[in-house]
Amino acid sequence: MIIITGAAGFIGSCLIRKLNDEGYVDLVLVDDFSRSEKRQNWEQKQYRELVDRNNFFEWAEGKGNQIQFMFHIGARTDTTEFNTDILDKLNVEYSKHIWDLCVREGIPLVYASSAATYGMGEFGFEEDENLMPHLKPLNPYGQSKLDFDLWALAQEEKPYFWTGLKFFNVYGPNEYHKGRMASVVFHACNQIKSTGNLRLFRSHRPEYADGEQKRDFVYVKDVVDVLFFLMLKRQGSGIYNLGSGKANTFNALAHAIFKALELEPSIQYIDTPEDIRDKYQYFTQANMDKLIHAGYDKPFMDIDEGVGDYVKQYLDRQIIY
Repeated sequence: MIIITGAAGFIGSCLIRKLNDEGYVDLVLVDDFSRSEKRQNWEQKQYRELVDRNNFFEWAEGKGNQIQFMFHIGARTDTTEFNTDILDKLNVEYSKHIWDLCVREGIPLVYASSAATYGMGEFGFEEDENLMPHLKPLNPYGQSKLDFDLWALAQEEKPYFWTGLKFFNVYGPNEYHKGRMASVVFHACNQIKSTGNLRLFRSHRPEYADGEQKRDFVYVKDVVDVLFFLMLKRQGSGIYNLGSGKANTFNALAHAIFKALELEPSIQYIDTPEDIRDKYQYFTQANMDKLIHAGYDKPFMDIDEGVGDYVKQYLDRQIIY
């Protein structure tokens, strides 16, 4: 059996599709399955069993020798969540229980960390374990992910193979349920369709022109390809970045969306709200050397290819991956 937590969510459900496409169907999906709007993320896929996240550890008792791999993708990912008790429970304590299960039963583990741990990027975007205690996330979500990364690194007992993945700005199909936490591509496409133009934040720093702020946008199909690679390889434990390795401007992203929609670009720049202006990131870019050195050599989609596939194959047609 392969376990996938967060299976009803964005990345988790895309991972199920990847595994199904590769012939893996003995999957146990773990999540809160009570949200009916997420049902289409799993109902057309092949799997063995659905397990409520609150019952998972009880369910797993005595089944350790049947579990071949653990993908722990589930988390509270709302960057505007300020209830640290919820984040501690779902992102830290739950992950510790997953870790302990994998150590006890000899299960290889890949878990979701986040590039939100890097904060403003004062220390760069490399997976330097010596720098991790000095990172300053910009919100409680990022702090919760950093807290678990640091806890994992400090453990004497570790799964025989484990990897934490710092996801950068992931976009792609199956994120329709995420509301305001959905990607810029999702919201921008909907805005263009409804208004004919796109609003981007104006730059408030002289070294950046309007719309030239940069992010590392990575397509979810590339993300699940990496997850699948790690499941097969099972060597080189540690914490890895998972982005495209290339920063793109918001202007470039906007042009890619207009191109996919076959429309002429129409962009309006608006002031960044003052309450987030001092925490607004102007640049993120994953250093991908560690993953490349681990043997991953498949090229990542560029922004035009990834956005084009997402918009034309999924958003326009309202299709689930």
